[in-house]
Amino acid sequence: MRKFRLLSVLIPLVAAATAMQAASSGKDVVIVTASNATANQLLVYNPAGTLLQTVLTGGTGGVSGNAGGIEANGNVIAVVNFGSLNVSMFERGSSGVWMTQLVPTISSPVSVAFGANHLYILGTTEVESHAMVGSSVDPTPDGEVSLVVGDGSAAQVGVLENQVIITEKSNMIETVNLFPGGAVGGIATPVKNIPADVNAPFGLVTRGNIAYVTIAHANQISLVQDGAIQTITSSGTQSAPCWVTLVGPYLFSSNSPSLSVSTYNVTGERIVQVTAVTATFAGDPTDIGSGEGLVAVIDASTLSIFTVGQDGSLTLQASSTEGDDALNGVAIVR
Repeated sequence: MRKFRLLSVLIPLVAAATAMQAASSGKDVVIVTASNATANQLLVYNPAGTLLQTVLTGGTGGVSGNAGGIEANGNVIAVVNFGSLNVSMFERGSSGVWMTQLVPTISSPVSVAFGANHLYILGTTEVESHAMVGSSVDPTPDGEVSLVVGDGSAAQVGVLENQVIITEKSNMIETVNLFPGGAVGGIATPVKNIPADVNAPFGLVTRGNIAYVTIAHANQISLVQDGAIQTITSSGTQSAPCWVTLVGPYLFSSNSPSLSVSTYNVTGERIVQVTAVTATFAGDPTDIGSGEGLVAVIDASTLSIFTVGQDGSLTLQASSTEGDDALNGVAIVR
């Protein structure tokens, strides 16, 4: 039994070390974000913070108070266009990034996620699923489910085993089942054990059948599994953990009012704060993403890129500011 416990600890540590090695040798890695302007653009950076490319999305920005506005799946990238009710699809190859599709949405999109050969799009009033064949997205949804609240406060969507999980800032965390094949169906169901002091669920990140969900205005991070909140951890001295990402055994939260990022160790059903202030910013961090041993944080119009230490520390590698518009969403693409 002790051997199995040791393995459960070692596996995520090995994963983290592998990711850090990838960051040091991953010259093909780029970081993408969106201008979120009226003429929305995808901005492509290298890990040194150099802007390599700008590509029009063909849509209108304008989203705020959300996460997962950009997601990558291999070399495929999805970007929300809140103002024009569509999602832009891009591919990345040896010659750069190019747009491939414009997928219409039922309501204004705020967040996207990939899984089960589908693209899941969270709008202000519902979540919809679009089947994918390779990098091609079916423009017609094969599933659509109304949100529990649906008042425009939708924040993020993530993929669990046989479900998607959704946050609405009007105090709702909910799941929607996936039919065989991956389409959403049935009705949105509130998760159980939502605490009485719940106040503004915001960001989430998933791994297998576990989701880590922030309850920002209650200064908490919760673990959701099997349709219920299993445990809750305080953010301590840092106010309003908003958005989260995972690297191996470490969970990083961006805390907008505190202008900081915190590090937590997450194993099993435990969430333990390792470092209250891992990084600080001049303005409010509004989204966070990770991949290839890197963590990227959006702070208004600034993109900050960090390498991840084996102890969960962050070392600033590059920072870049583009114009005055508040950027939205961030993803790392190899």
